[in-house]
Amino acid sequence: MRRQFELNAASVPDLANGRAQDKRWPVQYDSVEILALLADIATIFVASLVAAFAHMLLHGTSQEITRLASVALPTSVVFTAVAKSFKMYVPKALLDLRNQVRAVCAIWLGVFLILVATTFTLQMKSEIPWDFALIFGVGGLAILIAQRALLRDALRKGLAERRFSGRKIVLITDEAGRDLVNTLSDLGFFVERHFALPPARSSLQEELIGKVINYTRETEIREIFFGVTPDHWSRLKHAVAGLGVLPLRVRLVPTGASSDLFHRPSTELGGARCVELQRGPLSPVALLTKRALDICLAVAVLTVLSPLLLLVAVAIKLDSNGPVLFKQQRCGFNGRIFTIYKFRSMSVLEDGPTVVQARANDARLTRLGGWLRRMSIDEIPQLLNVLEGSMSVVGPRPHAVAHDNEFDKAVRNYAYRRRVKPGLTGLAQIRGFRGPTSTPASIELRVKQDLRYIDNWSLGLDLLILLQTPYELIRGRNAV
Repeated sequence: MRRQFELNAASVPDLANGRAQDKRWPVQYDSVEILALLADIATIFVASLVAAFAHMLLHGTSQEITRLASVALPTSVVFTAVAKSFKMYVPKALLDLRNQVRAVCAIWLGVFLILVATTFTLQMKSEIPWDFALIFGVGGLAILIAQRALLRDALRKGLAERRFSGRKIVLITDEAGRDLVNTLSDLGFFVERHFALPPARSSLQEELIGKVINYTRETEIREIFFGVTPDHWSRLKHAVAGLGVLPLRVRLVPTGASSDLFHRPSTELGGARCVELQRGPLSPVALLTKRALDICLAVAVLTVLSPLLLLVAVAIKLDSNGPVLFKQQRCGFNGRIFTIYKFRSMSVLEDGPTVVQARANDARLTRLGGWLRRMSIDEIPQLLNVLEGSMSVVGPRPHAVAHDNEFDKAVRNYAYRRRVKPGLTGLAQIRGFRGPTSTPASIELRVKQDLRYIDNWSLGLDLLILLQTPYELIRGRNAV
């Protein structure tokens, strides 16, 4: 009967072959996050030293090396603090090189602009020479990106070849948690013994606890893991209480359908714990931050581009008959209808229950209209929508009411994109899902990106989208 709950851990590759343990790195998987953070600090210091030595070679002032290199201290503190707040050092995030590069570029640019702004504000231009700042900025970004690629490759190799070192553990699982043996082994843990949790109301549970206690006292076990469904919570508490005599950490890896609750944010509500089953799109602080960014950008862009906008307005008036601005009803936040403003690029002013999407070589385009649409200059008046609050600079693109009703019937979860304000640009646009949506598959791909943006919103993500938008405009993918 006792063999019903004891599984032989010799089936784990690392224990079956002792030589496999010799290939382990002296690094634990749990340490990857702090090591990645320290690597960023070291990289920024190296970049500052390189820039300081370059400045010395250009000007022959060796006494300034220490002073210039000290710029790395505040720069690294701010950079790593922001990166950590965006969870960039989590191993799963480190494996996504594309997003890492985007985030590094956005954060580094922001930190560098803060450095430049501080220098000018405090009148310290002579303290931080322009050549040092330029080399530090460009060199630091290049080294940080190269370091990310090396970290990604090292992490992949460590996981694929089970190179991470770890502690000896005992694993107790139900039927759903049996695969945790391989998962924990991949992460460097040595599963010395794997026990199966006995069936409910079984006298074998007491025997299991006794066996685990005796085994850990005879070996160098450092931790005990439970891989069970939270449905076994009462039995789990009883087992942990029995293991309380051991000076070891006991951890739970939830399995089964209800384990999804552990991935959701929670707060205290009186004496109870409140789990967020559906995330609100943006918190009050996030809404305030996003609105402030919208207003600042809209005012700045309209001010800077006002001469161009005036020229475009005159050109439209001279090119064809009709108003300068095109107005159309669009579906916005929470399904509310608003009037969108665009420079007129067609000879028609379609609105209402039937609207034909623009397409390549559309006969309705004016001579100037095709160029305006390719460069997205026709979209600039939507900054007026941003100022009035019906749109945001970044968000899902709004569709005509006729198209919105059509897409809502054709695409599952389409209505979820109305949980935030529509935007001038968005994640779908920088990923290439721009232009006409002639098939349900094409709109579904766009909606997928929109929902990903809503579920993962952050100020950093907005900045990344804004930085990449000019490149997409020049590239002109799917522009009509």
